[in-house]
Amino acid sequence: MAELFLQNLRLKREEIDNFNKYPFNIEVIKKIESLTFDTPVTFIVGENGVGKSTFIEALAVKCGLNAEGGTQNFNFSTRSTHSILHEYLEINHFQRKCETKFFLRAESFYNVASEVDSLGVEGYGLNSLHACSHGESFIQLIENRFTPNGFYILDEPEAALSPTRQMTLLCLINELANLGCQFIIATHSPILTSYKYGKILDLNNDFAEIKYEDTEIYQTYKMYLDDPLGMQERLFRD
Repeated sequence: MAELFLQNLRLKREEIDNFNKYPFNIEVIKKIESLTFDTPVTFIVGENGVGKSTFIEALAVKCGLNAEGGTQNFNFSTRSTHSILHEYLEINHFQRKCETKFFLRAESFYNVASEVDSLGVEGYGLNSLHACSHGESFIQLIENRFTPNGFYILDEPEAALSPTRQMTLLCLINELANLGCQFIIATHSPILTSYKYGKILDLNNDFAEIKYEDTEIYQTYKMYLDDPLGMQERLFRD
């Protein structure tokens, strides 16, 4: 396995003067000491509102990426809403040369696609990303723009993808991981988190490493799909 680009992260707690203001008042952020990344693919999971996007956005900005998405060369801003958390993160320097970096964020992907068109940059496929469906544009970007020895941060990429296309993405992640890439992915997808070579960090439990079968994602989907009508009876009654 190639040496990872990002191996350690630390919250500079000594520089934070008030843990009662945003974003430091988010429980999971408040409790961060340090994190270790020791696999090419790391998944960040947790319930809505727990702080996944706040954390993943801060990590991307700290790594020199645009808050709304794109490569290290993108510097547009549709609306600046990211927190100051990145200013209080300390990461080790990349241990080997990173050929490229990209932050793929489902929430603001439209803005990235528009920026690609306005700049006229190449390497994103034969068609404009706006000329494809949302899901197809995701896959087109990854197939054309994600190259070996790259560092990639993804925030809920499954938002635009059907289950079949999530499996396509899983194959692409595996291929790229075998070509020296590192991924950090915030997700709710039971398909992506099933990746057998990945590591799952659970924000519901203060970034603790968790087995796939123990994740809330897996357990909730399994419970529902095993008995959808029974689950609906319980849900509607409650």
